[in-house]
Amino acid sequence: MMLISADLVVDGRTPQSPVLAPDGRWVCYLLDGGLWIVATDGGEPRRVAEGTRPRWSAGSTAVFFLTDAAQLCRLTIADDTVTELTDESLCVVDHLPLLGSAAIALIVADPAVADPIVVGVDEPRNRLCLLTPDGGVRDVDLGGRHVVEMRQRPDGGPMAVLTWESPDLDRGPRSVRLHLTGQGVSFPVAADARSLAWWQDAGGWHIGLVALTPPGLQAGTAVFDLTPSAGTLRNRTERLPMCPTALCETDSDPLVVLADGLDAAVGRLTPDGLEVVARHPGRLDDLTVSADGSLIAALTGGRYRSAEVHVGPPGGPLSPITDTQPELAEITFGRQEPLHYRATDGIDLDGLLVLPPGRDVSDGPFPLVTIAHGGPYDRYADRLQLSWAPSGQWLAAAGYAVFLPNPRGGQGHGHDFAAAVAGRVGKEEWTDILAGVDLLIDRGVADPDRLGIAGWSHGGYLAAWAVSQTGRFRAALVGAGIVDWGMLAATGENGQFEAALGGSTGWSGIGPHPHDAVSPISYASRIRTPVLIVHGAEDTNVPLGQAVYLHRALRHHGVPHELVVYPREGHRIRERAHRIDLLHRTRDWFDRWLSPSQAPSGEQPGDGS
Repeated sequence: MMLISADLVVDGRTPQSPVLAPDGRWVCYLLDGGLWIVATDGGEPRRVAEGTRPRWSAGSTAVFFLTDAAQLCRLTIADDTVTELTDESLCVVDHLPLLGSAAIALIVADPAVADPIVVGVDEPRNRLCLLTPDGGVRDVDLGGRHVVEMRQRPDGGPMAVLTWESPDLDRGPRSVRLHLTGQGVSFPVAADARSLAWWQDAGGWHIGLVALTPPGLQAGTAVFDLTPSAGTLRNRTERLPMCPTALCETDSDPLVVLADGLDAAVGRLTPDGLEVVARHPGRLDDLTVSADGSLIAALTGGRYRSAEVHVGPPGGPLSPITDTQPELAEITFGRQEPLHYRATDGIDLDGLLVLPPGRDVSDGPFPLVTIAHGGPYDRYADRLQLSWAPSGQWLAAAGYAVFLPNPRGGQGHGHDFAAAVAGRVGKEEWTDILAGVDLLIDRGVADPDRLGIAGWSHGGYLAAWAVSQTGRFRAALVGAGIVDWGMLAATGENGQFEAALGGSTGWSGIGPHPHDAVSPISYASRIRTPVLIVHGAEDTNVPLGQAVYLHRALRHHGVPHELVVYPREGHRIRERAHRIDLLHRTRDWFDRWLSPSQAPSGEQPGDGS
């Protein structure tokens, strides 16, 4: 039996950002810092350039891409010739070859030159420019707003451009407008809008986008349909029990990628509504489509195979055309099973159970580690559960059963399911997780005296919340987690989105505030469970102060714990040595506290809650 190693986890090569040529003959994707091209009907992939952000020309004869120095280049497919199109005077963020013109639309970042910076005044913005065939650059006036996405009408007409009021992540995604170039009009659209697609019917042109369902900022996503001639915005997926994740433009009806419980679906947006054309196991990430809509390419994998580029018709089947991690075929993974159960109030829930390699349910009870996902608007899909963060297969290989729950607040079950945690984090989403743990205990899978809990980001919050509410867990890992929602709304980069989760801000008047009641730090005196706290020193999403706050509280109350800070790291750990350290440290922590001889005895505050 060959088990997974830390080196295999962190050194795994995974393709990213596939882009299907309009004629459907080729896929360009990223791997190891380079651009690769492979034929959709098979053959050996070839590395063609160093770069990122590939975009095909309309005729499928060239790929435009960005260098590491943020410069635009063109790769001619016939002979792999690379031509530089911009120079260091521009910092190119994104690009779009235009139909009916030799010009290229660019999103260009302003240089950060102000010192000191007056917030809201001197913040560099992204602007829209046109690169002409003679190398000239002309700005497109969008009122000084921050440009985030663009999509040209398929007949060579105007571009639809999404802008924010500012690049500030607290304000920008709440202030989205959609502009039509050359027409001098713009329309307000829903928060966090993205994924533009044009289509046409008897009534004229429409622009589709994916955005949060109003009015809340913690909500399921929906597909919205803007009719420019009327200025109306319509929700096309209202009451859908799935969650749209992306729109993909074709020459006819656009395709919609959907999170559907533990799996994924592809739909077609027709004048009559959404028609689901196929369901696929796990996830479909970075889906891209040929111009005529007959072929798609996406990143997808399986329970025991990592994500690879797959191609096929929208209705399936999809076949892999890359094999970047053949070494995983030699690994004996733990058995992964979908888990369907009900919450205490009857809501249908799902998740995954991963068992130690070579074992089945009859071999239990096992020490169980529950790993809560982040977001909370994320989910566990039925795919390989292996990453540098606390993950199912990594802990299963050390002898643990691992429970991966999808509680309320997450993706894949529609708007109401996602919006249920707004102002109520730690309430129903927490009892949803406990219901799954209790089910696994009742089925003889989990040893009630050897329970652990872990998570990253919002999952880290739930791990901290768990040990502040009950003494049932014998060890916890809080990775980049939230312990004070008011502090996060004030200092995190997504302030008002966090306030929607916590329910209030510190400037909501004299406390106590609603967010105090759902913040683990308010219950720190109850914690007795040993806690491993890990955090990136440069995290701006969930700033390091959250980890320091929990550390000082646990030190004050004499709770066994460790605080580990990774220098130079943000919200995601990226350096190889740090990832390996985290993998080993995670296992060592649970090994230390979940063996029977280390299980604390006696009732602890909150037992049974």
